[in-house]
Parts: sequence; C-alpha cells; structure tokens
Amino acid sequence: MAKIGVLIIDDDVASQSAAKQVLDSEGWHVHSVPVLADALAELSTGEWSLVIANISMIGMTGAIFSTLRELALAPAVEDGHIRARVLFLVPEAIAPQIQPQLEKERLPYVLRPFHFHDFIEKVSDLLLETATLDAPIRRVRHEAGAAERQRQERLTGHETDVKRGSRQTQMFAKREEYVMTEEEINEYEKSEQEIRQAKKKKKPENF
Repeated sequence: MAKIGVLIIDDDVASQSAAKQVLDSEGWHVHSVPVLADALAELSTGEWSLVIANISMIGMTGAIFSTLRELALAPAVEDGHIRARVLFLVPEAIAPQIQPQLEKERLPYVLRPFHFHDFIEKVSDLLLETATLDAPIRRVRHEAGAAERQRQERLTGHETDVKRGSRQTQMFAKREEYVMTEEEINEYEKSEQEIRQAKKKKKPENF
C-alpha cells in the first residue's frame, strides 16, 4: 500500500502543530502549508491522500475553496482513479455562519477545538473511502489505558503534571471522561510503532 500523504492548509501554528504530531505518529507523510498562496501549488502535485483545510484561512469563496469543494464532492474512486479526500476545520467562533452551508452541501468538517477521538475518526473514515487505509485507526487499547489511568487518579486523588496545566495546545478540547494529552499522544505513537514491528516479525519468510 502506498504511503499516506496528508496536506494541512492552516495558518494557526498551534492547530497545525498538534494535527501534524498526531498524524505523524501513524507514520504518514504530513506537510503543512501556512501561506494560502502556496496551497494551490501543493494541491496540484497530486501527492496527497487527504487535505485538511482551515476554513477561516481559505474562506468560502475563491480558487482554493472551489478546488477543495470539488474534490470533496467527487467520487472517492472513479475508473480506478483515487481522489484526495478533504476535511474542513471550522473554528467554533465562526461555526454558526459556516456550518449550515457545509451541512447543506454535505462537506466533511470538524469543529475546532475538537476531541482527539473525533478528529481521528473523521480522518479514518475519509481514508477508508478510498481504501488508502485498509482498517480503522486502532484506538481501543489506547483508550482503555487512558481510562484506567484516569480511574486510578480519581481513586488516589493524584493529578498528572499535564492535567495541572502543562498542555500547550488548544487544538483538542477536553472531555470529562477522555482527555488526550501530549503524554498520551506519545504513548499512542509508541504503541503503534510496537504493533508495526510485531507485524513485521510475524511475516512468513520466503524460502
């Protein structure tokens, strides 16, 4: 399977940094474009499996939005040709003005700040449409581990350093029962790497 390429069109430094860290952990090729003038050139390369675009940066008119809208509405696969999938990021401050149009046209989007799990779920669903991803991104084991740590913290009254305020990004909103921290992202990345290594070891040798 070809390596997954993700293009992030976003001029919000914290937002693009957090998204890039999460997607990098899957071993994908992730590239950020913080300047709108460079976006069309990157889109024209055809290297991308998924394009994530901040709607407050690209706007709802103009060449970039029109191109991404056309991609999002086109069949994921047609005559053997795979098209990039598109996910729009919508800051909550402008959501009331933007959501109705996106929903009317059935354009994929997520609100920001948003929950880590919601973001991963949307990314996974879009890549599954083109069979670029052969299975949903694994979350069960990691979520179970995070839930258990939170349960233990509630029992002992202990708070991690991250929960005391060391988290620096506003990309992901907090959940009462599910909080994705920088520490947990790193653990997730480590567990994914271990799974990939274990799969390689299980591959039968050719004689």
